[in-house]
Amino acid sequence: MAGKPPSPRRHGSRTAFRGAAGLAALAVAGSLTAACQVSPLGGDPEPSGPDGSAASGPAGPTSAGDKYVPGDGNGGYDVQHYGLKLNINPNGGEELRGTATITATATERLARFNLDLTGLEVSSIKVNNAPARQQRGGEELEITPAKALAKGAKFTTVIEYSGTPEPVSDPVLGTYGWIRTPDGVFVACQPSGAHTWFPSNDHPSDKATFDFEITVPAGLTAIANGEPETPPTGSGGGAPSPPGSPPSAAPSGPPSEPPNGSPSGPGIEPIRHGAQTTSKWHVRQPMATYLATVTVGRFDVRTGPTPGGIQNITAVDPSVSTTDVDDFHSLNAEVTDEFTKLFGPYPFTSTGGLVDNANVGFALETQTRSVYGSFGAQPGIVAHEIAHQWFGNSVSVTGWKDIWLNEGFATYAEWLWEEKIGGPSVKEQFDQRYEGPAGQELWDSPPGDPGRKEMFGRSVYDRGGMTLVALRDRVGEDTFYEILRTWAKEKRHSNATTPQFIALANKVSGKKLDDFFDDWLYQEGRPSK
Repeated sequence: MAGKPPSPRRHGSRTAFRGAAGLAALAVAGSLTAACQVSPLGGDPEPSGPDGSAASGPAGPTSAGDKYVPGDGNGGYDVQHYGLKLNINPNGGEELRGTATITATATERLARFNLDLTGLEVSSIKVNNAPARQQRGGEELEITPAKALAKGAKFTTVIEYSGTPEPVSDPVLGTYGWIRTPDGVFVACQPSGAHTWFPSNDHPSDKATFDFEITVPAGLTAIANGEPETPPTGSGGGAPSPPGSPPSAAPSGPPSEPPNGSPSGPGIEPIRHGAQTTSKWHVRQPMATYLATVTVGRFDVRTGPTPGGIQNITAVDPSVSTTDVDDFHSLNAEVTDEFTKLFGPYPFTSTGGLVDNANVGFALETQTRSVYGSFGAQPGIVAHEIAHQWFGNSVSVTGWKDIWLNEGFATYAEWLWEEKIGGPSVKEQFDQRYEGPAGQELWDSPPGDPGRKEMFGRSVYDRGGMTLVALRDRVGEDTFYEILRTWAKEKRHSNATTPQFIALANKVSGKKLDDFFDDWLYQEGRPSK
């Protein structure tokens, strides 16, 4: 993720926040504490089956045990797929009505399991088609199925819920998640905002594929991750741009209903019985929950493959004067194709980006289609977010302490792009920081395990990127890029750790680099070059 120009930082303002980090423990709970409120209406628990029976026995852990995001995530199961059917009405008293169909595999015997969910009302839960009991406590939704789930069993949980999601306002990490805009919502959830709008195992260690079915008021467009079922067009209708042709202009106002049921927006199919439109989007490769988005508003849309043949979908709120949709569309294509030469094959089936009139100071690498606030999409920031598709999205952290594997890599790519377009060279970027008066912010906060309050701090970005520049100098450019390409290939669509990257760098380079990485990632003070 990047932050507000001119100095891109992940959630720029977040780096200034300070607060005490909480500690999370892996808790195997027999049930939620007495402080829990029983749902759905505060009365007796919802029965698990026609006879009111419920499973008894062990429960899965109620946290992923990540001290950077205390309480997030759960254990005892592995989610394979989220099917989210969402009705979003930004101007309604109740902005969201949803049905989440979650397919998972039990990794241990489970009589109960937890999902993360905040602030929304749950009206119904079924596990394997049988009604299940629920209890709520804090950000936890505890589910007790009618029958215990055997280790290795595949199971499906269907949850109906509703309410108005609230953005996360964290004293350390700032505000993120479900952000209202003048005409809709902007959804950017790093690190733990996904469970404000859908029940989930909200930790990057449990990635899954996604399907979205999104219904919004007529005149608005919903854009999600992945690819739409119906080819996207501009908000005024018309066919997608054919390969090699320039994008067609699209009016900025709300679409009129087209004849014969033809689409009126990206993936939109008009619904004749009401003033709503529905789109369906499919994410074919595994995705961490914080990378999911369903951004809604009025957008100019451009589509068409990159010169390298990767599907490219770009959207810009026409009220944002800082970004030209055609230039942005071309930039997304150019950066994506260029980075395939350096980092290896693009890991997903589409690329692109979305600029919305959202009053935020950050951009987020939402999978396949990064989202940017109203400050726009400057080239360096675009390069940063697209690099994340390899480093952060395809190769995801196992725990947030290794976030430099996301942000250091993307910062290095940002410097590469700035050098390419005539800005300072990568070496100059390194030297400016190495010789400059960086002080405590850079050298006294090692990026390999920065702590919760510095997880989006300058060291994670700049010193993380400098680590890669120093590695390139140590092993040579050819070997360096072989390390990056091998990393992206071997860890594709999975989770990884810093020790694994160090081991790979040792193997590919034929050098013993443990002390080098220890100096750059884990020790205070300025490392030697």
